[in-house]
Amino acid sequence: MNDLERVYPMARQIEFDEDEALNRAMHAFRKFGYAGVSIKTLEAETGLSSGSLYNSFGGKDAMFERSLTHYNETVVKKRISRHLDAQRPIDGLVSLFTSLLEEPGGTAFGCLLTNSAIEFPGVKDDSVEIRRGFDLFIAAFTATLVRTGVTSEEETETKSLRLLTFYQGLLVLIRHGYDKESLRTTIHDEISAIIGEDNAH
Repeated sequence: MNDLERVYPMARQIEFDEDEALNRAMHAFRKFGYAGVSIKTLEAETGLSSGSLYNSFGGKDAMFERSLTHYNETVVKKRISRHLDAQRPIDGLVSLFTSLLEEPGGTAFGCLLTNSAIEFPGVKDDSVEIRRGFDLFIAAFTATLVRTGVTSEEETETKSLRLLTFYQGLLVLIRHGYDKESLRTTIHDEISAIIGEDNAH
C-alpha cells in the first residue's frame, strides 16, 4: 500500500468482475437501445462508477462495442452450439428458431444485433461486431445445410441468407409484440420450405 492509499483508502483500484459488468451493459443496450443508454444508465445497470467505466472500458461507444463483442461470444455462439451442433439439421433449426419465442422472464427485449442494426442503418460504420454476429449465423446455417445433403454452393448460400432473413424477421415481430403462438405454427413449415423437406436428414 502506498502513501496515497494509506491516506485515501478509496484511491485503490476497485476490483470487479469484468465479464459480469459487460453482461449487465449488454442487457442495458438490449433493453434501452444505444440512444437510450447514458453513462448514468450504465452506472445504474452495472453498479460501477463513471470513473471505473471510463478507466476500464472507455466511453459509451467503447462500452457498446465491447457489449456487442460479448454478445457474440456468450450469446450467439452459445445459441448456435446448443441448438445446431448435435441435432438432426431440421430439428436443430426448428429448436433454434422456436427458442426465440421463449425469452427468459417473459420479456421481449429482442436480439442486440437486430436492435442495433435497426437503430444504426448504415451509420456508425455499420459496426463490425453487428456484421460479425450475422456472419456467425450465416456460417452456422451454411454448415447445417451442408449436413442436409444440399450440394450446390450457390443454393446453400441463398438458403443460408433466407434462414437469416427469417430469423431476423421473427425477432422483429416478437419485439413488436406479435402473437407468439401464431409465429410458432409457421416455424417448421417455413424452415422446411427454405431448406427442402427431402434434404432435411
